[in-house]
Amino acid sequence: ATTTLRVGVVQFAPKIGKVQANIARARELCNGLTPRCVDLLCFPEMIFTGYMFPDATSISPYLEHPKTGPTCTFCAELARRLECYVAAGFPERLEYDSRGVTHRPTAIGFNTAVLYGPTGEPLTLYRKSNLFETDLSWAAPGSGFTVLDLPPPLGRTTIAICNDLNVHEPAVWDSLEDGPYELARHCMREGTKLLVLLNAWLKARDDEEEEEMSGGEGEAERTEEGEGAHSVDDDNDDDGLEPNWKTLRWWAHRLRPTWAHHSTTTEQENDDQQSACQINGSGPEDLVVVACNRVGDEGGKTFVGSSAALMMHRGSGRPRLLHAMGEREEGIGIWSI
Repeated sequence: ATTTLRVGVVQFAPKIGKVQANIARARELCNGLTPRCVDLLCFPEMIFTGYMFPDATSISPYLEHPKTGPTCTFCAELARRLECYVAAGFPERLEYDSRGVTHRPTAIGFNTAVLYGPTGEPLTLYRKSNLFETDLSWAAPGSGFTVLDLPPPLGRTTIAICNDLNVHEPAVWDSLEDGPYELARHCMREGTKLLVLLNAWLKARDDEEEEEMSGGEGEAERTEEGEGAHSVDDDNDDDGLEPNWKTLRWWAHRLRPTWAHHSTTTEQENDDQQSACQINGSGPEDLVVVACNRVGDEGGKTFVGSSAALMMHRGSGRPRLLHAMGEREEGIGIWSI
């Protein structure tokens, strides 16, 4: 059996509210894919509805029922055709008669990711835990991160959505060593081998560069993109085929415990390492990170693309970028990891 993980990431610019047209665009992009050419195919956060809805009233017509909504129907069909796993984000309608827990009174849905298996069966729904400001007008937070045991070459898999990577308020990122690093800690504690991030990650404004890595209260820390403005290469990147390097660095830094040197190992890191060793039966492990983002403009905001695959080796001292798409590139990245 092969141990190489073959991943496809679909990066394009949907039109807000044009669900069927966006699905048609995705289908067109995927037409050239053949059965079993990839193990996992990823679509970004809320990719078929668009993301920047101003309020609950505007998004309400686009909330979907799991399994029967347009996103899930498309993913199931594509998973069956390609005989692979398919992950995508969509806005889920909150069913009041079965929610089982108390949510904010204004919540009408969840920002959700779905994973379908190679025979077209739904395997899991994950609901975004760390809501971004755009989500707060309509979404309830999910109940936390999970891990899913999948057959090789995927293995133990965690699915997260965009702002889940950032600090979970009211916490503040005030220490490079101690974080908090909520998603990274989860992956270490649970022995996650594959982290799938479905993003609608925004490009920061020029004046946010001074907030970079500050963990301060500015928009640079709270926006989905998390940090600084332009890549050092952006001035020479008129075609948008280079990734946004500062965004990639931010994603890697928010997962710092999965690759940092252990010279100042904290008690928390020791606990996480011991848990991972018990799960894996081995020492420090590699974590593959697949970040699938979108491009385009909505509501005066620009999405930063730069979908990427990274390898995090525990204690190595630096993350390793394996593959990346451009900041404004549309298409499918097919990567072997």
